[in-house]
Amino acid sequence: MQEHGFKVYYKNIKIKETKLNAYNKTGKLLKEMPAVVSFTYRHSFEKNFEATLDTIKNLGITNIEFSNLFKQKADIIRKMLDERGMECTSFGVSYDDIVKNIDAVGKNAKTLGASFVRVAWIPHDKTNLTIDITKQAVIDFNAAGKILKEKYGLIFCYHNHGFDMQTYNNQTFFDYIMTNTNPEYVSFELDILWAFHAGSDPVALMKKYGSRFKLMHVKDLRNGIVGNLTGATPVENDVAVGSGQINIPAVIKEAQNIGIKYFYIEDESKAVNLQVPVSLAFLKKL
Repeated sequence: MQEHGFKVYYKNIKIKETKLNAYNKTGKLLKEMPAVVSFTYRHSFEKNFEATLDTIKNLGITNIEFSNLFKQKADIIRKMLDERGMECTSFGVSYDDIVKNIDAVGKNAKTLGASFVRVAWIPHDKTNLTIDITKQAVIDFNAAGKILKEKYGLIFCYHNHGFDMQTYNNQTFFDYIMTNTNPEYVSFELDILWAFHAGSDPVALMKKYGSRFKLMHVKDLRNGIVGNLTGATPVENDVAVGSGQINIPAVIKEAQNIGIKYFYIEDESKAVNLQVPVSLAFLKKL
C-alpha cells in the first residue's frame, strides 16, 4: 500500500491522521491497551531489535507476544523490555519445540516474563490435515501443557490457523482438538482472521467454547477476499482492524464476555507503519 493512498483507503474509518499516535486511553470495550505480536514487526526486528521496541513503545504499546527471539537471547530481550517498561506476556514457539525442547521453551518463557506459551501450526501436508496427525497433536499438546504448567507455572495455548477448520466426522479438526485436549493443561488463542478466512464465525466459536480461549490475535481481512482452508493468504490481505470484513466490535464484546486475557494486534502486511496506528485508533473508539 502506498502512503499517499492512506486517506482514501481508510476514509470509512473516519479517524484523523493527526490523532493516530495519541492512543493513550481505551474505549468502553477494551479496558487495557491492546498488545502486539512481534511477527507484525518481524522485518524491523531482524534489522534493529531495540529500535523496533522503541517504535512499538512510541505507539503506546507496552505488551508484546514474541513469536521469535530474532537471534537474541531471552535474558537480553528481558533486559531491553525492562529498560523500557515493556513486557512479554506470551511466547510463541514451534510444534517441534514443544515436542523436542520443552524445557528450553519453559525456561525461555519464564526468563521473558511470559505467562503463556503458544503454538500456531501443526506440521502437515499442505493440502490436508489428517485425523492421525490431529490425534498426535492432542497427545503432544496435553504432554507439553502438563509440563509447562506443573514445572514452570505456564499456560499452554494452541492458536488456530485455518487448516484446522477442515471437517472430520461432522465436526472440524479444531473441534476435535478442543474436545480431546485436557482443559487443565491446554488452552487456546483465537486468531480471528484465520477463523473467519476458513469460514468459521469467531463469535460463534467463543460462544461455543468460552473460557478455553485465553488469548486473541486481533486482525482483519481485506474486503472481497474469499477464504479457504489452507491457512494461507497473501500478506496484503491483512488490513487495518476495522477496515475489513470482520465484525470487530462483536468479536471484542464476546471476547470480554468470556474473559480473554490479552488482545494482540497482528498485521502480516508490509504496511504496518500505516496500519497498526489505524488499528489502534479504531479499537480506541469502540
